[in-house]
Amino acid sequence: MVQTRRHIMYLLFYRLLKLVIVWPIATATVERCFSAMKLVKTCLRNRLNDDSLSDDVICYVEKEEMKKVTNDQVVEYFMARRKRMY
Repeated sequence: MVQTRRHIMYLLFYRLLKLVIVWPIATATVERCFSAMKLVKTCLRNRLNDDSLSDDVICYVEKEEMKKVTNDQVVEYFMARRKRMY
């Protein structure tokens, strides 16, 4: 459609076609996030506020990125924050 430049003539149809192509990927990502939230928010953690729930879910979904963070980096980060608080 792009090669024949018909995407200019049928702009709405072209947008709809792009949405149909992207739809499975977008819904899979959302479903993965909801599955992660279901695992993270258990009966024991039922009273999480939005910020802490969001942080926990991001850590669960982005496992590969979280594996790159070392314990020493986390300790250094919180020690630096502690110095700023006092």
